[in-house]
Amino acid sequence: MRMIPVRDVNLAVTVVGRGHPMVLMHGGPAPDQWSLLPYRRLADEHTLVFYDHRACGRSTGATETMTWDNLTADPDALRERLRIERWMVLGHSFGGHVALEYALRYPDRVSHLILVDTAGAAWWARENAAEIIDRRGFGKDLAAETRRFFTGQIEPEEMMPILMRLRNAYHHRRGLSLLRVMARDLLAGEWRTAVRAEPLVHAGRVLLPGWSVMDRLGEITAPTLVIGGRDDFLFPPECQAQLAAGIPGARLRIIERSGHNPHSEEPERTMAEIRDFLLDTPATAGAPTVVPAQRPRRRTRTAAASRGA
Repeated sequence: MRMIPVRDVNLAVTVVGRGHPMVLMHGGPAPDQWSLLPYRRLADEHTLVFYDHRACGRSTGATETMTWDNLTADPDALRERLRIERWMVLGHSFGGHVALEYALRYPDRVSHLILVDTAGAAWWARENAAEIIDRRGFGKDLAAETRRFFTGQIEPEEMMPILMRLRNAYHHRRGLSLLRVMARDLLAGEWRTAVRAEPLVHAGRVLLPGWSVMDRLGEITAPTLVIGGRDDFLFPPECQAQLAAGIPGARLRIIERSGHNPHSEEPERTMAEIRDFLLDTPATAGAPTVVPAQRPRRRTRTAAASRGA
């Protein structure tokens, strides 16, 4: 991982693998790129660019600067710094919202779009998630906490306790089976995750109220794969179906025996679906790749200032 200056922030970036490049946008926005660790299974075939959104994880930036303009302009500036012409874009959960906005704002830069357990409208998590929690028998108290959590009506110190109480709802597995999955991911490197509550609260209060791109999905031109976990309480299969139906030619795949994180609970099946999709819709011949060891040229302070950094 290294810090790369783009625009007015420094982004925490990890580049691994070889082949046609793919940028991966993490969810939350409380966690960081380490939540997408299982996707490193694709590094033998693709150059993977992981980064933390501004104000998230180890990236810099004031929380109040988390706007859709900035959240999409940042990765595009990173693309330029890495000298990539077009890349595949994968977004999970909140990262899927960013990926959708990016595909709509920078369509010529997206060769493929992969959306994992996300939605084209904030309503699903802000309102529907609490109803599903109640309907699945987790109780009205947790349902009320869920609604507060995803609308930003919590204090930062409440985030982790609520997340712990929601743990079982996020997954298909329970008990020892769930603990094994969590232990595997931690041992593989997820212990490095830098969790920050302020971006989550900001998103719930400022960024997501009223957000929707459902009426613009028809403008997406990149080949698109929509993946969802069968038991996801945030963005359930009917949400994934609506999202896929709105995007021309989109492929929909529901991963059984998984919740909100199919890449963690069913990594082999999830990666197989992505590989099949990319084989069926190959990248444009001659598309540029990134050499991970190659560091972008450091900007001088004068040059950075001239670009508004």
